[in-house]
Amino acid sequence: MTLTMFKRAEPGETDPSAQSPVPAAPSPLPVVLPRVNLLPPEILQRRRFHQLQIGLGVAVLGCASLVAMLYVGATGSVADAAGGLSTAQATGQQLQAEQAKYQDMTSVFAQATAAKGLLTTAMGEEIRFSGLLSELSTTLPEDVWLGTVALNQGATPGAAGATGGVGTVTFGGTGFSHDSVAAWLEAVDRSELYSDAYFSKSSEALMANRKTVTFASTATLTPAALSRRYLQGGG
Repeated sequence: MTLTMFKRAEPGETDPSAQSPVPAAPSPLPVVLPRVNLLPPEILQRRRFHQLQIGLGVAVLGCASLVAMLYVGATGSVADAAGGLSTAQATGQQLQAEQAKYQDMTSVFAQATAAKGLLTTAMGEEIRFSGLLSELSTTLPEDVWLGTVALNQGATPGAAGATGGVGTVTFGGTGFSHDSVAAWLEAVDRSELYSDAYFSKSSEALMANRKTVTFASTATLTPAALSRRYLQGGG
């Protein structure tokens, strides 16, 4: 920086400000003193070693903190896994207890299935006599009446190429004529419950001074006569 110095003018003197300014003296240069380290080298080495120890201690402390954080996290994960395992084990025990409650149901169902199998075996070939009588009431001619109906159930051989029967039925009755008895026999043979109907005997007799024909006929029962109510898929 340049400083300009002015002298106050006395009366009768010229104003020194009108003259050229006087330059200021230059600033002195800073004096740099030599730095002398009077400490022995052993003390300096101790200081550096102490600083190194402090740095290593800080690093070890940081590593220990990181290991502690990782340990806490791992412990939490193990605790969560243990809690999940305990919950799963408790659920499994509860399900086993529920299963024990219904264990008898399996046995009951097995017994019911076995009983149904026995019933199917015993009653699968059932012929309902009431169904036969109902069928007869619709096929019997008006001038023929039955006195006896005998059912003999059991497999019977069929003709060549024909299906065997499931039994035979024998009818004993009376008609007003041989034509009436023949019509009865034809009606029986048209029914799906019977096949191969034939006369086993026929004779004339008087009933209240009227000639009648007493007959006995036999027919084979077809599989349609089975009720099938104990068979799977049967009616």
